[in-house]
Amino acid sequence: MDLQLLNPLEIPNWDVLLLRSGDQSIFHTALWASVLIKTYGYRPIYIASFEGGLFSFLMPIMEVVSPFTGKRGVSLPFSDQCPPHVLRDECLQAGLQHAKVCGEENGWRYLELRDNRYCTEGITAWETFFIHNVDLNNTESELFASLADGNRRSIRKSIKEGVTIKKEQSFNSLKSFYRLHCITRKRHGLPPQPFTFFKNIFSLIISRGLGTIISADYAGKTIAASVYFHFGQEVLYKYGASEIACQHLRPNNQIMWEALRWYSQQGYKNMNLGRTSLENQGLLRYKRNWGAKEYQIYYTKFDIKNRTYIQERRGLGNIPTELLARLPISVLRIIGRLAYKHIG
Repeated sequence: MDLQLLNPLEIPNWDVLLLRSGDQSIFHTALWASVLIKTYGYRPIYIASFEGGLFSFLMPIMEVVSPFTGKRGVSLPFSDQCPPHVLRDECLQAGLQHAKVCGEENGWRYLELRDNRYCTEGITAWETFFIHNVDLNNTESELFASLADGNRRSIRKSIKEGVTIKKEQSFNSLKSFYRLHCITRKRHGLPPQPFTFFKNIFSLIISRGLGTIISADYAGKTIAASVYFHFGQEVLYKYGASEIACQHLRPNNQIMWEALRWYSQQGYKNMNLGRTSLENQGLLRYKRNWGAKEYQIYYTKFDIKNRTYIQERRGLGNIPTELLARLPISVLRIIGRLAYKHIG
């Protein structure tokens, strides 16, 4: 197998080639790579091989250089799940070994991988999350019947209360979402991602037909909004935000239902609801109510110098969320602008 190091931005029709090869991960696209490169300046090192003009193997990696979190390879930053595209099992081991050698040559401290296929026998996960997938191969009535009783009641309540839904790909809808995103992140004691990140998502993903923003309006005001990506026949629920004072109107439930219904009608096959930490019981309850299949996803972290897998997450302790929640949004935005490049 002839493995190559590639920059997807330098390969004509990269995303078309992905689909022809059977790879439907939005995170593998050149457009997502462009978002990460343009926003954070990461260096792409994609390990690939070809057979018959198609990908037989693909492992996307971004090199993150940080004085705080170390120089490392990540597959991929800000990507909930980044599986390798593998034609045959032996390709995976060869590609993984190639990535470790690449790490040695480039002076990485670690190689971070975000999918179960890398967590083979004898390898302990560094982090574990839940993933939820909703099967869209059903009629609208079948989809609605698969929802939890509470979800169906919440959707009916939202409609009865006069909440209206709009599906857009406009910059104004992005700005409305980002306002809510900042509010939501502050509520959870977390800094928001920089607006530049979302501007790049808009220009490179949404405006090119690979994403949409679905919003809920009430009394002339946007009270909730979510961002979805789609590629091939796969849909990803990427971001959601809302006004806490309007949660009794259940706008998030109506948004998700409209997304499921619309994408199903358009012929998409699966919606991934993104990753969820094991401790986030509130978000887990929300995602479990959509008739989704739940499974765990494992991240692995390989120490290049010591040639061993790290068995548990190491850090400086819990983020002081209570303190961050007290800070004004303007300060949190500055923190986010400075911090997220290093988090990856």
